Amino acid sequence: MATSTKQDYYELLGVPRKAAVKDIRAAYRKLARKYHPDLNPGDKSAEEKFKEIQEAYEVLSDTKKRQMYDQFGFNVPGAGGGPGPGAGYGGASPEDIHFDFGGFDFGGAGGQGSGAGGATSFKDLFSQFFRGATAAQSGHEREPGTDLEYQIEISFAEAMRGTVKKLSFTHLDVCSVCHGAGAAPGDERVCPTCGGSGHVPQVSGKMRFQVTCSRCGGSGRMRTMCRNCGGEGRVQRAETLDVRIPPGAKTGSRVRVAGRGNAGAQGGPPGDLYIITKVEPHPFFERRGDDLYTVVPITVSEASLGAKVEVPTIDGRAQVRIPPGTNSGKKLRLREKGAPSARQSGKRGDQIVEVQIVVPKPEDERVRNLLKELDKIEHEDPRQDIFSRAAV
Repeated sequence: MATSTKQDYYELLGVPRKAAVKDIRAAYRKLARKYHPDLNPGDKSAEEKFKEIQEAYEVLSDTKKRQMYDQFGFNVPGAGGGPGPGAGYGGASPEDIHFDFGGFDFGGAGGQGSGAGGATSFKDLFSQFFRGATAAQSGHEREPGTDLEYQIEISFAEAMRGTVKKLSFTHLDVCSVCHGAGAAPGDERVCPTCGGSGHVPQVSGKMRFQVTCSRCGGSGRMRTMCRNCGGEGRVQRAETLDVRIPPGAKTGSRVRVAGRGNAGAQGGPPGDLYIITKVEPHPFFERRGDDLYTVVPITVSEASLGAKVEVPTIDGRAQVRIPPGTNSGKKLRLREKGAPSARQSGKRGDQIVEVQIVVPKPEDERVRNLLKELDKIEHEDPRQDIFSRAAV
């Protein structure tokens, strides 16, 4: 086959040269379903197109073959050591030999001896790339299902105590008709192209290769594509699930539900479902890690003389002791009154209470007189050292 007539594999599948393997696989499956001979009976152009995309996928889905294709394209350069024309290639020069990456049987190639100047044989030249490689990919390999992520909103109270939420989601499930096989059950026959061998001969120059049959993918058997799933083996399905959110969940917490993601392809294991929580803010409690921060107002007399005041907690009311002479902004700690830890069962954070002194409004004559009397008794200036500390 002349190299000028072959279309670039990336262009053939409609993917960029730096495309990931999963994108290449998705593009191949889409085109394979479109041009599959079973869905286009008697259409020779569709059959040829199917063979071309099968060949492109076999190369680009294999890391080593893809590296060779990216480096050399369709033409393989001669081995090192300066071989002469036809050396080690049964009389054909290396430039005349087209290397098709369709899954060769290297053991059946002729002309593998060393040529003039110690040239490396065709098999030796590529053995480093294909050592231990299996047969070409047929596009029917078992593939694990992908994981799914869904966000769910919960209240602050639900995050503190835990809850069970109903989640409606859509995922790929195993086809109920073909049970994930991608083909109609019970309908299997010998491939008419390869006669059941899984390989077909191909000649390039003076070399003969055994290439994986593009019609059956090397299996030697043909099956009718399942029309319920289009050969994918999976269908979209809506589902409702009860999800348990443990106590202590915070915004960004992940709850894993094993095996409820997308079903795997061709019998592969399913992925997982991850629930990402978003907690609504609370007007009084502010969460920082597992600690809860609150601001509690106190009177001037409580701050000056000291007192015991009741403060709200997520468990109810609790008493906190205000030491005499407490200034506004002082933080007091209530141990193990914070949020439950989502990582360590039975452990809780603390509640940090910041006191805020509320100054009485001098609207009452008695209040004004008392404040004036207090000013006469208390001569301490709270600003006496601020200027010395502020000197630059």
